[in-house]
Amino acid sequence: MTESNSSKQGEHAAMDQLFDRLFPICRSITGPGLRQTLSILGEYLPLHVFGTPTGTQVFDWEIPKEWHIREAWLKGPDGQKVVDFTNSNLHVLNYSTPVNQKLTMEELRPHLHTLSHLPAATPYVTSYYKPRWGFCLPYEQYKQLPEEGQYHAYIDSELVDGELNVAHAILPGESEREILISSYVCHPSLANNELSGPITAAFLYQRLAKWKKRRFTYRFVFVPETIGSITYLHRFGLELKKKLHAGLVLTCVGGKRENGETVPLSYKKSRRGNSPIDEIVQHLFHRQVLSGGVRPFTPIHGSDERQYCSPGFNLPVGQMSRFVYGTYAGYHNSLDTKEFMTITALQQTLDELEQVLLALELDGYYVNMRPYGEVKLDRHNLYPDMNSPNLWGRSSNTVVDGRTLLNQVLTVLNYADGTYTLREVAEACGSNVLDLRTVVEVLQEKGLLKGPYFERQELENHVCE
Repeated sequence: MTESNSSKQGEHAAMDQLFDRLFPICRSITGPGLRQTLSILGEYLPLHVFGTPTGTQVFDWEIPKEWHIREAWLKGPDGQKVVDFTNSNLHVLNYSTPVNQKLTMEELRPHLHTLSHLPAATPYVTSYYKPRWGFCLPYEQYKQLPEEGQYHAYIDSELVDGELNVAHAILPGESEREILISSYVCHPSLANNELSGPITAAFLYQRLAKWKKRRFTYRFVFVPETIGSITYLHRFGLELKKKLHAGLVLTCVGGKRENGETVPLSYKKSRRGNSPIDEIVQHLFHRQVLSGGVRPFTPIHGSDERQYCSPGFNLPVGQMSRFVYGTYAGYHNSLDTKEFMTITALQQTLDELEQVLLALELDGYYVNMRPYGEVKLDRHNLYPDMNSPNLWGRSSNTVVDGRTLLNQVLTVLNYADGTYTLREVAEACGSNVLDLRTVVEVLQEKGLLKGPYFERQELENHVCE
């Protein structure tokens, strides 16, 4: 076994183990389950956790009370438990108020939630901002409940003054320009629609921490969806407006088809539509470096990109998914399992996100330091020093590659006038940004190229020989 294969297998096993620790936790937008989740994730990356007290106004929202739940069950007329919170935390309406009451089926029915089109599934139902109590159960089980007799509904929960928690980890780079990776940590026992994002983000942090060089600073954010990202923006929004170069919200980044194939990536554009992350992902899809499709931005549905892209912030943040929310049977119900999500799909997402970030690291504006006429490349061992038909397929005396490297060198140097991004140069080469990495590094080492710059450059600002 190679070291690389061994490392991959170790990473796969570690991701699998993290999933098993997180899946049973009863998460919500506040409370002990959220804090426990952040605490466990903090073992994988250095999280700084922030708390915002109940009642705090955050833009147009207010931090709700914390939800604590200890026990819940529903007993039928025969005294046997119909559903039990200890068997699945999906059986209780999330944020349910307490109840200890005996009811008829007619009285109980408004508090029971099922999915008639998925009779074997237990739905995930929430009521964060309006007091309710309730139970969730499979429709096929619900249909078997007797109409006569009394039921006993018991939910031992409470809403208390506390705080809403968000967390981030900052991975420093050479500049203060930032890349944001954001995911949510508020759903209970759901796999693709909950754990796929934070698990992938945690291990992506570990991948990037091993890079020898990082041009950007990376900000990894974990929040309860919607209210959490709004709260985070209330605290850090102005900082993000100053520093953010690009960002990704990770949601539903796992999933497989019935035949076992992993679903291709699906990217939702930022509100801007032409931000660096929009352009680079589309470039990698177009050049078939990655397999995937692009969705337009919409505020109608989605995840926390709606908050990052709200008009007051309009941050360059897109969303990356694989099996998109609402398009698979297990969305927001008990069919969303690890077997459907698969750790293999998460590891593939991890690989592909690393490619996206490497491309962002390379992209930018470059400047040819000797732009007046062509550079005499044979002086730098980048061109054959003899004109002979026998050398026409070479990039130098020793590199036999059909002139691939030489053609890329000539194209990069010609377009490196500070007004073209490397992505645009790669398109001119009929190539992709990642393919130009070696060319850029060689030209930089030889003092022929400077960059990448974040903004367009005026050529006359540079000393040219």
